[in-house]
Amino acid sequence: MTEALAITGPTGSGKTALSIEVARRLDGEVVSMDSRSVFRGMDIGTAKPAPEERGEIPHWGIDLVEPSERFGAGRWARYAREKVAEIRARGRVPMLVGGTGFFLRALTHPIFGEPVLDPEARARVTRMMERMDDAELLRWLAPHDPEAAERLSRGGGRQRLMRALEVALLTGRSLTWWQRNSPPGAPPMEVLPVVLEVPRDRLYEGINRRMTEMAEAGLEQEVRALVARYGEAAPGLNAHGYAELMPYLRGERSLEEALELARKNTRDYTRRQLTWYRTQLPPRALWLDATRPRGELADAIVSAWRERTGVA
Repeated sequence: MTEALAITGPTGSGKTALSIEVARRLDGEVVSMDSRSVFRGMDIGTAKPAPEERGEIPHWGIDLVEPSERFGAGRWARYAREKVAEIRARGRVPMLVGGTGFFLRALTHPIFGEPVLDPEARARVTRMMERMDDAELLRWLAPHDPEAAERLSRGGGRQRLMRALEVALLTGRSLTWWQRNSPPGAPPMEVLPVVLEVPRDRLYEGINRRMTEMAEAGLEQEVRALVARYGEAAPGLNAHGYAELMPYLRGERSLEEALELARKNTRDYTRRQLTWYRTQLPPRALWLDATRPRGELADAIVSAWRERTGVA
């Protein structure tokens, strides 16, 4: 049984506007599938849906935690499962919307049941890890979980690196061991994945323009306020558009240099997103040319949903 519709695609592919149109037609509610929109105060740099959009269509999964907290795929999946069940109980269509592939996979291929960690010990380990850079975290992780260290040395983000070390130090077993030996925390969820494709030149042009618009909307001030409140090491602030501005705030690069680096890093991220979609999503995923008129895209998604679910 297909339980939810998932609309995904690279940063800047038009997921938000299209999801609003589809939600109108299907009587849907949106569960954000964006790993940065969960953080409060990170509004401009994450391009959260506008208040009027959220007022028209119910949106969930936005502004859940402070940027000082860590919020991984497992935690999001538990939250999303609850919301999907609630939305279905209201007789409406759950729509997972966002570009974070690991979040989607945590629903369709549930991760292991996470070990319970003592809160006080976890807080002590977190304080210790926050004083380390990524290279030092990798050095600590390597003897405890060589497979995870090797994998994360090629990328994956500071949050995942800290999680792997935390589990190893506090349980005495590696994260790799837990993933292989602990049963899934929940059954897999059946979804209809829709992927929006954009020609690379148009995608990059949109990313460049979007970063300029964010700067004009006050991104610098937003980052400055967040750093003042939470510090540069806050897990939420390693997002593109935030991390690149921190050296600017320290006087180590110009604002335009910081913005250009953010543009480059975001472009690189979209390439990784596209690779992930092509290799990780099932063959039944619906791929759509996002340059088509929004109404046509909405028609195609609504038709596919009704065919899949048998709902007229």
